[in-house]
Amino acid sequence: MRLTENEIEFISRKIVKTLVAEGKLEVDDPGRVTSGIMQVITDELRVEDALNEEVRQTLLEHTQQMERSDITYSFMFNKVKRELAKKKGIIL
Repeated sequence: MRLTENEIEFISRKIVKTLVAEGKLEVDDPGRVTSGIMQVITDELRVEDALNEEVRQTLLEHTQQMERSDITYSFMFNKVKRELAKKKGIIL
């Protein structure tokens, strides 16, 4: 994951604090809401991590073709990731 647990917690607390301060959210238990937001963020990052791993495996299987075609790894990584995300219904 690109974010640490502490970073996710900070972002989650900031979201709750900002929405409450702006009157867009009323909560009885900010800690519980923060925990829920943390879980959602963590789950979404795990989905993207799994997608990234699938892309790496796919590219590993096609390394020779990429070398022959003189295509960069980063270009193909992004292209395959977009295609797999679209196919799986993942919004990046």
